[in-house]
Amino acid sequence: MSEPASSYYLATATPSLPHEPLRGRREAPVCIIGGGFAGLNTALGLAERGTRDVVVLEARAPGFGASGRNGGFVFGGFSRGEEALLRELGAPRAKALYGGTIQAVELIRERITRYRIDCEPTEQGVIWANWFKDDAVLRERQALLAEHYDTEWTWWSRDQLRAQVNSARYHDGLFEPQGFHFHPLNYALGLARAATEAGVAVHAASPALSLERVGQAWRVRTPEGEVEARHVVLACGGYLAGLRARVDAAVLPIATYVMVTAPLGDCLPEVLRTGAAIYDTRFAFDYYRPLPDTRILWGGRISVLDRSPAAVRRLLYRDMLKVFPQLDGVGVDYAWSGLMSYARHQMPQIGQIEPGLWLAQAFGGHGVAPTTFAGEVLAAAIAHDDPQWREFADYGLVSALKPAGFLGAQLSYWWAESRDAWKDWRERARGD
Repeated sequence: MSEPASSYYLATATPSLPHEPLRGRREAPVCIIGGGFAGLNTALGLAERGTRDVVVLEARAPGFGASGRNGGFVFGGFSRGEEALLRELGAPRAKALYGGTIQAVELIRERITRYRIDCEPTEQGVIWANWFKDDAVLRERQALLAEHYDTEWTWWSRDQLRAQVNSARYHDGLFEPQGFHFHPLNYALGLARAATEAGVAVHAASPALSLERVGQAWRVRTPEGEVEARHVVLACGGYLAGLRARVDAAVLPIATYVMVTAPLGDCLPEVLRTGAAIYDTRFAFDYYRPLPDTRILWGGRISVLDRSPAAVRRLLYRDMLKVFPQLDGVGVDYAWSGLMSYARHQMPQIGQIEPGLWLAQAFGGHGVAPTTFAGEVLAAAIAHDDPQWREFADYGLVSALKPAGFLGAQLSYWWAESRDAWKDWRERARGD
């Protein structure tokens, strides 16, 4: 994160439990490296299954990385599209994996209630707004989800959409009623509190410096202590720990950008008459949502550059005005960037890579539900030898081809962005 103080989430975070650094030596059945959604969900999933003597090591503070500064969208699916999953895995396996993320959405709701997590859950659904006049992409995805994934998204005409989203930019859309949005950092802090209350030891300011095999166990060293555990889970996301070269080589840390406007007050309905979260149909899409204090959180773009708040503000403000020119002159109170982990195959890397060494990374900017799913899969595997993690075997540790991979990722993004711009220009030129 470029300037942590610039994050709206940090500025509005609820007071959290202190998490002391690990000091001294201890043994535990499981040690989890990374205190984001993937690590915390695994820890809580283990505690809920009766394995409570778990240690979580976080280099900074719980929720520091992408888990505590993302857009806050909670809905099913992966970064890898549903059509690609069908093609690569076949209908039964694709449906099962997608279904795992839908179940994860419901588990998130359940945990918010069960553990009394104050994270501003907003049950207004998610809108996929069509940037283009051609509605084929909407029709095809709607039919695909209904036929193969038992998932119903509602068609919205242009008039229906514009009654809720006051922008001439969009044409029609799909509405996902089961999705919602929330304050992700407060949710991460709530998970850390729930795990701690269940007996998990969550240690902040405890970066893992080394990982070595010791007989049938693993030894993890930190600046002031060490843990010996039968199982170790690497859940570091875009902030790689440098503990296993082939693990770090399999992902690209990619920057994403977010800003939050000043409060709009009574002017918010001039822009949004819905509480839904919104994203559009371009590859290089915008995503945004109204906040409870009448601000708008706006995110978009991916880059190999972790930019300053000023640069993020400049880029995203321009994007926002393309959709809502009526917001010209509105202030921006917060802007930030930070890293997520991205794999070439656009799927998370989940599973056992050596005996007792587990992995959950590469959620690719679509991680709230999939990290929850990953936590359940790994917790079940460690606690009960559940084999479901093997369903992710097709999406393993494929080299990200660094450093050339950074250039390739940026060029791919620019290519997709230019393709979207060309399609938009062509529609306008034809007067479609």
